[in-house]
Amino acid sequence: MILFSVFSSIALVSGVMVMRAKNPVHSVLFLILVFCHTSGLLLWLGLDFFSMILLVVYVGAIAVLFLFVVMMLNIKIAEIHEDVLRYLPVGGIIGFILGWEMFLIVDNDYIPILSTNMNTLSYTVCAGKIQSWTNLETIGNLLYTIYLVWFLVSSLILLVAMIGAIVITMEHRTTRVKRQNWSFLEEPSKRSSQVRVCWQGKVLDGPQ
Repeated sequence: MILFSVFSSIALVSGVMVMRAKNPVHSVLFLILVFCHTSGLLLWLGLDFFSMILLVVYVGAIAVLFLFVVMMLNIKIAEIHEDVLRYLPVGGIIGFILGWEMFLIVDNDYIPILSTNMNTLSYTVCAGKIQSWTNLETIGNLLYTIYLVWFLVSSLILLVAMIGAIVITMEHRTTRVKRQNWSFLEEPSKRSSQVRVCWQGKVLDGPQ
């Protein structure tokens, strides 16, 4: 219980500091701290696979990418502060809606995503099999059986996003006709006047 309190309190304080920090680099560093302590919470709950995935994907890739982008861009802190104050009412409304949805979800016994009647499912038949599975086996079984279509759709969305990023960043090349250099076909008199001969260490001009 002590570890849970430590991880959760530091994660909450770091999450508040992500929004309160004036320097964008400090915000990204606090975001990395949030991810690390959230990973510790998942590890404390026994979800070792989710914990490692959170560290590898979010901390190792996304947060570090944010850090490099923020450090390379010339960001004016005053303009960021003005933008935050401008969009503060919209952010408050969205935050209130998300909080209300989370309250409704926690208040119910399950998340009503599927239309399947939860009372008709036979929990006694699957209880022994689920307890013997690891976290990775459970995720794989769900992804490649029940949620196979949605898994493929998400893969296609990521593929389209990758292709779109490549197309946007490509240079718009203009078609140019390559022409042959015919300068070597000049008249012999013009070419001979430009010839220089090197003989015994001396440079001799060609015929004029």
